[in-house]
Amino acid sequence: MGRKRKAVARAAGALAGVSALAAGVSYLTTRFFVRAALDRKKPKAMEATHRRASGSKGNDEFRHFRAAAAQRLLEEETQPVFLTAQDGVRLAGHWYPCENPERVVIAVHGWRTTWNRDFGMMADFLHESGCDVLFIEQRGQNDSGGDYMGFGVTEQFDCQDWAQWVIRCKSDSLPIYLYGVSMGGATVCMAAGLPLPETVHGIIGDCGFTSPDAIWKHVAEDNFHVPYGINRRMAGHLYQKRNQINPFHYSAVEALGRTQIPVLLIHGEEDQFVPVEMARENFEACASPKRLLIVPGAGHAMSYYTDPEGYETALRDFWKDFDGETGTSSVLEGSEEP
Repeated sequence: MGRKRKAVARAAGALAGVSALAAGVSYLTTRFFVRAALDRKKPKAMEATHRRASGSKGNDEFRHFRAAAAQRLLEEETQPVFLTAQDGVRLAGHWYPCENPERVVIAVHGWRTTWNRDFGMMADFLHESGCDVLFIEQRGQNDSGGDYMGFGVTEQFDCQDWAQWVIRCKSDSLPIYLYGVSMGGATVCMAAGLPLPETVHGIIGDCGFTSPDAIWKHVAEDNFHVPYGINRRMAGHLYQKRNQINPFHYSAVEALGRTQIPVLLIHGEEDQFVPVEMARENFEACASPKRLLIVPGAGHAMSYYTDPEGYETALRDFWKDFDGETGTSSVLEGSEEP
């Protein structure tokens, strides 16, 4: 019996050691991915991770086209502007006015990218369509302050601040549209649930996700083939430690479900990073006047490149129908139907 008890004890100890090792590996892996997702400073192994996380298939023609367009926009004459966000973070933007403006577009770029990269391709169209454009730089990126990104949860409040800046500094009468791509698309959809100025007439979300929780789960399981469930709580804790807010309490689905602001959602049918089902889920949840453009053959953030005519038509029709609408609060009161 003594030998058996010793054998059982050794087996239990070995099992405990394996469990401790697995827990340690799980923690280190989760910490790396949270750093890669949120920290301004990239981890050293970030580049390969970024390519896998974005689901890139290596479309060289698209990348060259986007890079050329980004450079052209960077060379345009824009006015650098700044504001201090509600939490004290200094945010940067670029004001790009047109002659005889009909509306203001606040353009919100995505994760680990830039304003000119995400909007270079459609900048000429916006400019020629009577849009004053405010290209903002998301917190935790580029020239804006902040040490961390928030996957739309923290950035949604920055949209609120930028809309007030437009009214205070540029125009208190032109209709305003919040227009985001990728993480920017999720950001503006989350902002739809906030009390926004009455001059905000529309939300345009291109390839935005439903929530940080949902996109982390998709990337972990579909792109990296690692289980998300056992790491979810740890990821949420690490996020909250950085941003002092619980990421699991916010989603575009919830925000769109209580907004009155008209919404246009655009998504590529072949998106490998943010699956098109997320656009459909956001669309179904939306309580306000809503439209959905699914672009066949388009990958992540490639809808305009794939079908510029259809994309531009969707934007023109949206502006035509809602430029003249009287603005309303973005949040539904009580059980009132939209």
